[in-house]
Amino acid sequence: QVQLVESGGGLVQPGGSLKLSCAASGNIFRIFAMAWYRQVPGKQRELVAVITAGGSTNYADSVKGRFTISRDNAKNTVHLQMNNLKPEDTAVYYCNADVAVATYPENYWGQGTQVTVSS
Repeated sequence: QVQLVESGGGLVQPGGSLKLSCAASGNIFRIFAMAWYRQVPGKQRELVAVITAGGSTNYADSVKGRFTISRDNAKNTVHLQMNNLKPEDTAVYYCNADVAVATYPENYWGQGTQVTVSS
């Protein structure tokens, strides 16, 4: 029905930047909130940033001022610009979205993309 596909992960040195992208495809009627989560092995998945359909954003305290979430509603995509990366940002990053196929939205996850911050 709906697929979320992330791209842009990789290895970067501390202080560097990466931009993650997530494209939604399938039988999409409307996309509501879109978000990025991250997870480290042995820990719970945590919310990094969220953006509403209207463009309102919210960030985890740990990434405020360094990460920027944005979306392109025409292309059904969401991005996460990550600057001044720190080793503690290392994690698998997951795209998440509330997508309406017909009337009511359902929650979908991408497969995840690895971000490693290391010298």
